[in-house]
Amino acid sequence: MRVLVSGGGTGGHINPALAIADKIKKENPDAVIEYVGTQKGLESTLVPKAGYRIHFIKVKGFKRKLTLENFDALIKAFTSVSAAKKIIKQFKPDIVYGTGGYVCWPVLKAAAKMGIPTFVHESNAYPGVTTKMLSKYVDKIMFGFEESKKYLECDKNKMMLVGTPVSEKMLCANKENARKAISVPDDAKMVVSAGGSLGAMALNENAYELIKNYTLPNNIYHYHATGNAGWEEQSELYRKLGFVETEKDVLKKGNVTVCRYIYNMYELLPAADVAICRAGAMTLSELSILGKAAVIVPSPYVTNNHQFKNAKVLSDKDAAILIEEKNLDGKSLIKAVKSIIEDDEKRKNMENNVRTFAVTDTLDRIYGVVKELVK
Repeated sequence: MRVLVSGGGTGGHINPALAIADKIKKENPDAVIEYVGTQKGLESTLVPKAGYRIHFIKVKGFKRKLTLENFDALIKAFTSVSAAKKIIKQFKPDIVYGTGGYVCWPVLKAAAKMGIPTFVHESNAYPGVTTKMLSKYVDKIMFGFEESKKYLECDKNKMMLVGTPVSEKMLCANKENARKAISVPDDAKMVVSAGGSLGAMALNENAYELIKNYTLPNNIYHYHATGNAGWEEQSELYRKLGFVETEKDVLKKGNVTVCRYIYNMYELLPAADVAICRAGAMTLSELSILGKAAVIVPSPYVTNNHQFKNAKVLSDKDAAILIEEKNLDGKSLIKAVKSIIEDDEKRKNMENNVRTFAVTDTLDRIYGVVKELVK
Protein backbone atom coordinates (compact mmCIF):
# COMPACT_ATOMS: atom_id res chain seq x y z
CA MET A 1 0.00 0.00 0.00
CA ARG A 2 1.29 3.45 -0.93
CA VAL A 3 -0.03 6.28 1.25
CA LEU A 4 0.41 10.03 0.90
CA VAL A 5 -0.30 12.17 3.96
CA SER A 6 -0.77 15.90 4.51
CA GLY A 7 -1.43 18.01 7.57
CA GLY A 8 0.50 21.03 8.67
CA GLY A 9 1.20 24.11 10.67
CA THR A 10 0.71 22.91 14.24
CA GLY A 11 0.99 19.74 16.27
CA GLY A 12 -2.82 19.56 16.40
CA HIS A 13 -2.80 18.74 12.69
CA ILE A 14 0.50 16.88 12.40
CA ASN A 15 0.30 14.47 15.35
CA PRO A 16 -3.05 12.92 14.32
CA ALA A 17 -1.67 12.50 10.79
CA LEU A 18 1.38 10.69 12.15
CA ALA A 19 -0.74 8.54 14.49
CA ILE A 20 -2.76 7.32 11.50
CA ALA A 21 0.42 6.74 9.49
CA ASP A 22 1.93 4.68 12.33
CA LYS A 23 -1.25 2.58 12.52
CA ILE A 24 -1.17 1.86 8.79
CA LYS A 25 2.51 0.94 9.03
CA LYS A 26 1.82 -1.34 11.97
CA GLU A 27 -0.90 -3.20 10.11
CA ASN A 28 1.04 -3.13 6.81
CA PRO A 29 4.79 -3.27 7.47
CA ASP A 30 5.46 -3.08 3.72
CA ALA A 31 3.41 0.12 3.31
CA VAL A 32 5.25 3.07 1.80
CA ILE A 33 4.13 6.30 3.48
CA GLU A 34 5.27 9.79 2.57
CA TYR A 35 4.18 13.25 3.68
CA VAL A 36 3.47 16.59 2.03
CA GLY A 37 3.91 19.79 4.04
CA THR A 38 5.52 23.20 4.06
CA GLN A 39 9.03 24.11 5.08
CA LYS A 40 7.74 26.76 7.50
CA GLY A 41 5.37 24.42 9.34
CA LEU A 42 6.29 22.27 12.33
CA GLU A 43 5.89 19.22 10.10
CA SER A 44 9.31 19.98 8.61
CA THR A 45 10.77 18.89 11.98
CA LEU A 46 8.27 16.36 13.34
CA VAL A 47 7.77 14.25 10.22
CA PRO A 48 11.46 13.35 9.65
CA LYS A 49 11.78 12.63 13.38
CA ALA A 50 8.88 10.17 13.01
CA GLY A 51 10.76 8.42 10.21
CA TYR A 52 8.77 9.51 7.16
CA ARG A 53 9.99 11.23 4.02
CA ILE A 54 8.49 14.67 3.50
CA HIS A 55 7.88 16.64 0.30
CA PHE A 56 7.51 20.42 0.45
CA ILE A 57 5.16 22.66 -1.49
CA LYS A 58 4.61 26.40 -1.23
CA VAL A 59 1.15 27.30 -0.02
CA LYS A 60 -0.19 30.08 2.17
CA GLY A 61 -3.33 30.66 4.21
CA PHE A 62 -5.69 33.53 3.51
CA LYS A 63 -6.00 36.42 5.96
CA ARG A 64 -9.47 37.33 7.14
CA LYS A 65 -8.84 40.98 6.21
CA LEU A 66 -8.12 42.20 2.71
CA THR A 67 -4.34 42.48 2.48
CA LEU A 68 -1.67 42.23 -0.19
CA GLU A 69 -0.68 38.91 1.37
CA ASN A 70 -3.94 37.44 0.07
CA PHE A 71 -2.81 38.02 -3.51
CA ASP A 72 0.28 35.96 -2.80
CA ALA A 73 -1.91 33.31 -1.14
CA LEU A 74 -4.19 33.26 -4.19
CA ILE A 75 -1.25 32.71 -6.55
CA LYS A 76 0.10 29.92 -4.35
CA ALA A 77 -3.37 28.32 -4.20
CA PHE A 78 -3.14 27.69 -7.95
CA THR A 79 0.57 26.81 -8.18
CA SER A 80 0.42 24.50 -5.14
CA VAL A 81 -2.21 22.29 -6.80
CA SER A 82 0.14 21.79 -9.76
CA ALA A 83 3.01 21.04 -7.39
CA ALA A 84 0.85 18.54 -5.50
CA LYS A 85 -0.15 16.82 -8.77
CA LYS A 86 3.50 16.41 -9.67
CA ILE A 87 4.26 14.73 -6.32
CA ILE A 88 1.21 12.48 -6.67
CA LYS A 89 2.12 11.40 -10.21
CA GLN A 90 5.63 10.52 -9.09
CA PHE A 91 4.63 8.74 -5.87
CA LYS A 92 1.51 6.97 -7.26
CA PRO A 93 -0.40 6.62 -3.94
CA ASP A 94 -3.24 4.17 -3.38
CA ILE A 95 -4.83 6.61 -0.92
CA VAL A 96 -4.30 10.20 0.21
CA TYR A 97 -5.47 11.67 3.51
CA GLY A 98 -5.20 14.94 5.40
CA THR A 99 -5.77 16.20 8.93
CA GLY A 100 -6.08 19.95 8.48
CA GLY A 101 -3.96 22.99 7.85
CA TYR A 102 -3.99 24.86 4.55
CA VAL A 103 -1.37 22.57 3.00
CA CYS A 104 -4.03 19.82 2.85
CA TRP A 105 -6.13 21.77 0.36
CA PRO A 106 -3.98 21.41 -2.79
CA VAL A 107 -2.88 17.86 -1.97
CA LEU A 108 -6.32 16.34 -1.35
CA LYS A 109 -8.03 18.35 -4.06
CA ALA A 110 -5.47 17.23 -6.63
CA ALA A 111 -5.73 13.59 -5.52
CA ALA A 112 -9.53 13.64 -5.61
CA LYS A 113 -9.55 15.17 -9.10
CA MET A 114 -7.15 12.43 -10.21
CA GLY A 115 -9.55 9.72 -8.97
CA ILE A 116 -7.44 8.61 -6.01
CA PRO A 117 -9.32 7.64 -2.79
CA THR A 118 -9.16 10.45 -0.23
CA PHE A 119 -10.32 11.28 3.27
CA VAL A 120 -9.92 14.13 5.72
CA HIS A 121 -10.01 13.90 9.51
CA GLU A 122 -11.29 16.89 11.48
CA SER A 123 -10.35 16.81 15.18
CA ASN A 124 -12.01 20.03 16.30
CA ALA A 125 -15.65 20.52 17.18
CA TYR A 126 -15.87 23.39 14.68
CA PRO A 127 -14.45 22.31 11.29
CA GLY A 128 -11.60 24.35 9.88
CA VAL A 129 -11.73 26.22 6.58
CA THR A 130 -9.69 23.52 4.85
CA THR A 131 -12.10 20.76 5.87
CA LYS A 132 -15.06 22.82 4.66
CA MET A 133 -13.38 23.46 1.32
CA LEU A 134 -12.46 19.80 0.84
CA SER A 135 -15.79 18.35 1.99
CA LYS A 136 -17.25 18.21 -1.52
CA TYR A 137 -14.15 16.57 -3.02
CA VAL A 138 -13.04 13.83 -0.60
CA ASP A 139 -14.58 10.36 -0.28
CA LYS A 140 -14.87 10.39 3.52
CA ILE A 141 -14.85 13.01 6.28
CA MET A 142 -14.09 11.71 9.77
CA PHE A 143 -14.76 13.67 12.95
CA GLY A 144 -13.61 13.78 16.53
CA PHE A 145 -16.88 15.39 17.68
CA GLU A 146 -20.44 14.53 16.68
CA GLU A 147 -21.47 18.18 16.55
CA SER A 148 -18.99 18.87 13.73
CA LYS A 149 -21.37 17.35 11.20
CA LYS A 150 -23.88 20.17 11.45
CA TYR A 151 -21.39 22.72 10.14
CA LEU A 152 -20.82 21.01 6.79
CA GLU A 153 -23.10 21.04 3.77
CA CYS A 154 -22.25 17.86 1.90
CA ASP A 155 -23.35 14.25 1.46
CA LYS A 156 -24.16 12.98 4.95
CA ASN A 157 -23.19 9.43 3.92
CA LYS A 158 -19.55 10.41 3.66
CA MET A 159 -19.45 11.67 7.28
CA MET A 160 -18.26 9.46 10.14
CA LEU A 161 -17.66 9.92 13.88
CA VAL A 162 -14.43 8.16 14.86
CA GLY A 163 -12.88 10.21 17.66
CA THR A 164 -9.46 11.84 17.56
CA PRO A 165 -6.46 9.64 16.73
CA VAL A 166 -3.88 9.26 19.47
CA SER A 167 -0.53 7.59 18.89
CA GLU A 168 -0.09 3.92 19.70
CA LYS A 169 2.66 4.96 22.12
CA MET A 170 0.09 6.90 24.15
CA LEU A 171 -2.47 4.10 23.96
CA CYS A 172 0.04 1.58 25.30
CA ALA A 173 1.65 3.85 27.90
CA ASN A 174 1.43 3.47 31.67
CA LYS A 175 2.71 5.64 34.49
CA GLU A 176 5.17 3.16 35.99
CA ASN A 177 7.02 2.39 32.75
CA ALA A 178 6.99 6.03 31.68
CA ARG A 179 8.62 7.12 34.93
CA LYS A 180 11.31 4.48 34.60
CA ALA A 181 12.09 5.75 31.10
CA ILE A 182 12.68 9.31 32.32
CA SER A 183 14.15 8.39 35.74
CA VAL A 184 11.41 9.93 37.90
CA PRO A 185 10.80 8.13 41.24
CA ASP A 186 7.42 6.47 41.72
CA ASP A 187 6.65 8.50 44.85
CA ALA A 188 7.60 11.89 43.33
CA LYS A 189 5.10 14.50 42.16
CA MET A 190 5.31 15.59 38.55
CA VAL A 191 3.83 18.35 36.37
CA VAL A 192 3.89 18.71 32.58
CA SER A 193 2.96 22.02 30.97
CA ALA A 194 2.80 23.18 27.36
CA GLY A 195 0.81 25.67 25.35
CA GLY A 196 0.90 23.82 22.04
CA SER A 197 3.58 23.53 19.39
CA LEU A 198 3.84 27.28 18.83
CA GLY A 199 3.55 28.11 22.50
CA ALA A 200 1.19 30.45 24.33
CA MET A 201 2.34 33.67 25.97
CA ALA A 202 -0.16 33.53 28.82
CA LEU A 203 0.76 29.94 29.70
CA ASN A 204 4.48 30.69 29.47
CA GLU A 205 4.28 33.76 31.71
CA ASN A 206 2.30 31.99 34.40
CA ALA A 207 4.15 28.68 34.14
CA TYR A 208 7.24 30.75 34.96
CA GLU A 209 5.52 31.99 38.14
CA LEU A 210 4.47 28.44 38.99
CA ILE A 211 8.00 27.12 38.53
CA LYS A 212 9.69 30.01 40.36
CA ASN A 213 7.33 30.02 43.34
CA TYR A 214 6.07 26.44 43.70
CA THR A 215 7.48 23.52 41.72
CA LEU A 216 11.16 24.51 41.82
CA PRO A 217 11.38 25.35 45.57
CA ASN A 218 9.36 22.24 46.44
CA ASN A 219 11.53 19.88 44.35
CA ILE A 220 8.55 18.85 42.23
CA TYR A 221 9.45 17.37 38.86
CA HIS A 222 8.23 19.77 36.20
CA TYR A 223 8.67 19.68 32.41
CA HIS A 224 7.62 22.83 30.56
CA ALA A 225 7.68 23.52 26.82
CA THR A 226 7.67 27.18 25.79
CA GLY A 227 6.94 26.53 22.10
CA ASN A 228 8.86 28.09 19.23
CA ALA A 229 7.40 31.56 19.62
CA GLY A 230 8.23 31.88 23.31
CA TRP A 231 11.61 30.21 23.52
CA GLU A 232 14.00 33.14 23.11
CA GLU A 233 12.35 35.39 25.71
CA GLN A 234 11.52 32.63 28.18
CA SER A 235 14.92 30.96 28.04
CA GLU A 236 16.56 34.22 29.11
CA LEU A 237 14.26 34.46 32.15
CA TYR A 238 15.12 30.93 33.23
CA ARG A 239 18.84 31.49 32.78
CA LYS A 240 18.52 34.37 35.23
CA LEU A 241 17.00 31.90 37.69
CA GLY A 242 20.09 29.75 37.43
CA PHE A 243 18.93 27.27 34.80
CA VAL A 244 21.72 25.88 32.64
CA GLU A 245 21.62 24.51 29.11
CA THR A 246 22.15 20.74 29.10
CA GLU A 247 21.52 20.29 25.38
CA LYS A 248 20.27 22.43 22.51
CA ASP A 249 17.01 24.20 23.46
CA VAL A 250 16.87 22.48 26.87
CA LEU A 251 17.46 24.18 30.24
CA LYS A 252 17.55 22.47 33.64
CA LYS A 253 17.71 23.30 37.32
CA GLY A 254 16.94 20.82 40.08
CA ASN A 255 13.96 18.71 39.04
CA VAL A 256 12.68 21.27 36.52
CA THR A 257 13.29 21.06 32.77
CA VAL A 258 12.33 23.86 30.38
CA CYS A 259 12.59 23.26 26.64
CA ARG A 260 11.50 24.68 23.30
CA TYR A 261 9.41 21.64 22.37
CA ILE A 262 8.60 18.29 23.99
CA TYR A 263 9.36 15.51 21.51
CA ASN A 264 8.75 12.67 23.97
CA MET A 265 5.29 13.64 25.21
CA TYR A 266 4.39 9.94 24.95
CA GLU A 267 6.70 9.46 27.97
CA LEU A 268 6.17 12.68 29.91
CA LEU A 269 2.37 12.89 29.90
CA PRO A 270 1.83 9.29 31.08
CA ALA A 271 4.35 9.92 33.87
CA ALA A 272 2.70 13.14 35.10
CA ASP A 273 0.34 13.75 38.01
CA VAL A 274 -0.93 17.02 36.54
CA ALA A 275 -0.98 18.47 33.04
CA ILE A 276 -1.33 22.17 32.22
CA CYS A 277 -2.47 22.65 28.66
CA ARG A 278 -4.73 24.14 26.01
CA ALA A 279 -7.97 22.42 24.98
CA GLY A 280 -7.15 21.16 21.50
CA ALA A 281 -9.00 18.00 20.52
CA MET A 282 -5.95 15.74 20.49
CA THR A 283 -4.71 17.00 23.86
CA LEU A 284 -8.07 16.25 25.48
CA SER A 285 -8.15 12.81 23.86
CA GLU A 286 -4.72 12.04 25.29
CA LEU A 287 -5.77 13.23 28.75
CA SER A 288 -8.86 11.02 28.70
CA ILE A 289 -7.08 7.91 27.44
CA LEU A 290 -4.27 8.28 29.99
CA GLY A 291 -6.60 9.38 32.79
CA LYS A 292 -4.74 12.58 33.67
CA ALA A 293 -5.86 15.35 35.99
CA ALA A 294 -5.39 18.69 34.25
CA VAL A 295 -5.57 22.44 34.50
CA ILE A 296 -6.94 23.52 31.13
CA VAL A 297 -6.57 27.04 29.76
CA PRO A 298 -8.50 27.15 26.45
CA SER A 299 -7.13 29.33 23.69
CA PRO A 300 -9.46 32.33 23.22
CA TYR A 301 -8.08 32.88 19.71
CA VAL A 302 -9.81 30.00 17.91
CA THR A 303 -12.93 29.98 15.75
CA ASN A 304 -16.24 29.99 17.65
CA ASN A 305 -14.34 29.65 20.94
CA HIS A 306 -14.41 25.86 20.41
CA GLN A 307 -11.59 25.18 22.88
CA PHE A 308 -13.62 26.66 25.72
CA LYS A 309 -16.55 24.45 24.73
CA ASN A 310 -14.28 21.40 24.68
CA ALA A 311 -12.81 22.18 28.09
CA LYS A 312 -16.16 22.96 29.70
CA VAL A 313 -17.42 19.47 28.89
CA LEU A 314 -14.64 18.07 31.08
CA SER A 315 -14.84 20.66 33.85
CA ASP A 316 -18.62 20.16 34.18
CA LYS A 317 -17.92 16.53 35.04
CA ASP A 318 -15.12 17.38 37.51
CA ALA A 319 -12.65 15.86 35.07
CA ALA A 320 -10.44 18.96 34.85
CA ILE A 321 -9.99 22.47 36.27
CA LEU A 322 -10.91 25.11 33.70
CA ILE A 323 -9.32 28.57 33.87
CA GLU A 324 -10.15 31.05 31.13
CA GLU A 325 -7.11 32.94 29.92
CA LYS A 326 -8.63 36.28 31.00
CA ASN A 327 -8.72 34.94 34.58
CA LEU A 328 -5.28 33.32 34.52
CA ASP A 329 -2.45 34.63 36.68
CA GLY A 330 0.37 33.12 38.69
CA LYS A 331 -1.71 32.83 41.86
CA SER A 332 -4.68 31.10 40.20
CA LEU A 333 -2.40 28.63 38.41
CA ILE A 334 -0.45 27.79 41.58
CA LYS A 335 -3.69 27.36 43.51
CA ALA A 336 -5.12 24.99 40.90
CA VAL A 337 -1.97 22.87 40.57
CA LYS A 338 -1.46 22.77 44.32
CA SER A 339 -5.06 21.60 44.88
CA ILE A 340 -4.42 18.58 42.65
CA ILE A 341 -0.82 17.79 43.65
CA GLU A 342 -1.51 17.93 47.39
CA ASP A 343 -4.92 16.19 47.43
CA ASP A 344 -4.58 12.55 46.36
CA GLU A 345 -8.30 11.85 46.63
CA LYS A 346 -9.24 14.82 44.44
CA ARG A 347 -6.63 13.82 41.86
CA LYS A 348 -7.86 10.22 41.72
CA ASN A 349 -11.45 11.39 41.29
CA MET A 350 -10.42 13.64 38.40
CA GLU A 351 -8.46 10.79 36.81
CA ASN A 352 -11.46 8.47 37.02
CA ASN A 353 -13.83 11.11 35.65
CA VAL A 354 -11.69 12.05 32.66
CA ARG A 355 -11.31 8.40 31.66
CA THR A 356 -15.06 8.27 30.94
CA PHE A 357 -14.41 10.44 27.87
CA ALA A 358 -11.84 8.08 26.36
CA VAL A 359 -12.29 6.61 22.87
CA THR A 360 -9.65 3.91 22.50
CA ASP A 361 -10.48 2.39 19.10
CA THR A 362 -10.24 5.51 16.92
CA LEU A 363 -7.27 4.21 14.94
CA ASP A 364 -9.02 0.89 14.31
CA ARG A 365 -12.06 2.74 12.96
CA ILE A 366 -9.92 4.89 10.69
CA TYR A 367 -7.90 1.92 9.46
CA GLY A 368 -11.16 0.17 8.60
CA VAL A 369 -12.03 3.09 6.33
CA VAL A 370 -8.54 3.02 4.77
CA LYS A 371 -8.99 -0.67 3.84
CA GLU A 372 -12.47 0.02 2.47
CA LEU A 373 -11.34 2.95 0.30
CA VAL A 374 -8.24 1.20 -1.04
CA LYS A 375 -10.25 -1.90 -1.88
